[in-house]
Amino acid sequence: MFLFRARAPHSLLALLLAVPAGAADFRPPAVPLITHDPYFSIWSMADHLNDAPTKHWTGAVHSLTSLLRVDGKAFRVMGTDPRAVAPLEQTRVEVHPTTTRYEFAGAGVQLALTFLTPALPTDLDVLSRPVSYLTWTLQSTDGQPHQIEIYFDAGSEISVNTRDQPVVSSRFRINGQDVLRVGTRQQGMLEKSGDDLRIDWGYLYSVAPAAVGASQVLATRPEAQQAFVASGHLTESDDVRSFQRYAQPTPVLAHAFAFPLDGHKLESRYLVLAYDDEFSVEYFNRRLRPYWRRNGDGVAELLGWALRDYEKLQERCARFDQSLMADLKAAGGEEYSRLCSLAYRQAIAAHKLVADTDGTPLFFSKENFSNGSIDTVDVTYPSSPFFLLFNPTLLEAQLKPILDYASLPRWPFPFAPHDLGRYPLANGQQYGGGEKTEEDQMPVEESGNMLLMAGALAEARGGDAAFAKKYWAVLTKWAEYLNDKGLDPENQLCTDDFAGHLAHNANLSIKAILALASYAKLAGLLGQDQVHQQYMARARIYATRWVQLAQEEDHYRLAFDRGGTWSQKYNLVWDHLLDLNVFPPSIVEKELAFYKSHANRYGLPLDNRKDYTKIDWLAWTASLAPSHAGFAELFTPAYRFANESPTRVPLTDWYDTKTGKQVGFQARSVVGGIFIEMLTDKSTWKRYAQATQ
Repeated sequence: MFLFRARAPHSLLALLLAVPAGAADFRPPAVPLITHDPYFSIWSMADHLNDAPTKHWTGAVHSLTSLLRVDGKAFRVMGTDPRAVAPLEQTRVEVHPTTTRYEFAGAGVQLALTFLTPALPTDLDVLSRPVSYLTWTLQSTDGQPHQIEIYFDAGSEISVNTRDQPVVSSRFRINGQDVLRVGTRQQGMLEKSGDDLRIDWGYLYSVAPAAVGASQVLATRPEAQQAFVASGHLTESDDVRSFQRYAQPTPVLAHAFAFPLDGHKLESRYLVLAYDDEFSVEYFNRRLRPYWRRNGDGVAELLGWALRDYEKLQERCARFDQSLMADLKAAGGEEYSRLCSLAYRQAIAAHKLVADTDGTPLFFSKENFSNGSIDTVDVTYPSSPFFLLFNPTLLEAQLKPILDYASLPRWPFPFAPHDLGRYPLANGQQYGGGEKTEEDQMPVEESGNMLLMAGALAEARGGDAAFAKKYWAVLTKWAEYLNDKGLDPENQLCTDDFAGHLAHNANLSIKAILALASYAKLAGLLGQDQVHQQYMARARIYATRWVQLAQEEDHYRLAFDRGGTWSQKYNLVWDHLLDLNVFPPSIVEKELAFYKSHANRYGLPLDNRKDYTKIDWLAWTASLAPSHAGFAELFTPAYRFANESPTRVPLTDWYDTKTGKQVGFQARSVVGGIFIEMLTDKSTWKRYAQATQ
């Protein structure tokens, strides 16, 4: 088994050795390497790290390459360049919540290459740092000493939207360390918005601790790699030309490490890769800094913290991963824990944590591979279990911008908005009718989502409804709207908008009814007893009417007026999670029995109309089961999908339950919804959520 550092403390060694048995059996559709935000997000979309170039979640090449020389012979570890160099055999890959580790063997040595992104949700300072660590750890397997040289480079295309954009490379000396940097020449900060985009402002940085045998250079990839393969050294001089389209190969930030490997000891080297965007989001025409910059710190401080905290963050992340994996396994089984590990960093990296002008944290989501909307309410809703579990402040930081927007006169409707614009410009709703018309809005959907999440936020905080109190006027407006429109929704879209408009939507009606009950519970927490009694009574009356409207022989309908139809009633989950107890338990019992006979190889379809499902809603439906075993029975096919899907992209939430192929969407935050089973045990939920208070 491999360790991160040869001189790690004994307690850390024990943690790093504690790898779950069988974890290497899982073949993710794509493996997270560097995952921070919608722009700094790099994945391996192949079985082996040296089978294909690494890519941005959109599929554009964002290349990281690594070579290893053992006693003068070169091997390819990461990426496909240079193709003439043979790949080192990959023997294992493991994905844990904050860490991905690859293992290789050959030429008398074993190599572990580890990617650490310290995505610790209770520490916003660390979470917001756009810093990942790459660590190479080697050990002799033949008992003989070896001469080792390691090569790494990061391609300049990580800093551009399209590869024809000119870039400029530079070298700095910061706190005694040589730092390499690359970025676009034009620096079009926050000029573009939309979905299939990459960042083209700010700078990519790389730095390794100063040490004997460590070197770095700014060069084109062929020049740097050819020199290394031939000699084990980098080129002597930096190439600081401005990159011009068709004029030269890709510029890279290249590093090399050379050292002797004793026949019986571990040796380890690491470097830091960081991306400083300087400004991250435009929020109602104000450019906001990333959260880590809120006190005036810059890249010198960022890289200084990164080097200073390496060992400490290794240990913290190892402990966090081990503890969380054990809890996930207890909640849903081994396969559930592996799938959650894959979803963990993705759920966070589809957001950007920024600071408002007063330092308040705001957490903006990007609706990846959909339409690029920012802070979409029906994206926050399915991902909310993740943040309700790990840090409710991060959910508040998503809800606050929407609530502030809806409180302004410019939002003219009595229902909740859908979004705040298109990422990274949060200047007002773009989806559907925007601020102009109710056409193609999601009035019941988004209003219900906001009321349920406001109630869940108070639940996560032990009954503290202070956040809801601040926005009580707008929450009341939405409750009144649902009181009028929620029981039997008119023809409209819901969060599953890809399925089209639907009137009398039974699952949407459940959401509205439970949202009224959530509002009632919030009113009770705020001492408004009359409002509490009025709305709770109304929710129970509506629930009784719902049973009459949706009843089918052995299940409940997709829509009240459509006999012979069915759908997943995933919104029912809040009745238990928030202790609302509005619907009779027999509904869940009947639905669960019906679902078992309608599941396919890769899971239960969303409804009777198509074979596709959503992985988040599948988890919510499975969590209705009264036991962890019942949950696993319904949700395990989702693990099978991830393990067998022929579509090699960051975990999609929308796939075909018969073929396992992606239908649409990828790399979205909504995969955080699969953590909902952890909320069904109130003691577990409390232990995690209140650790931040």
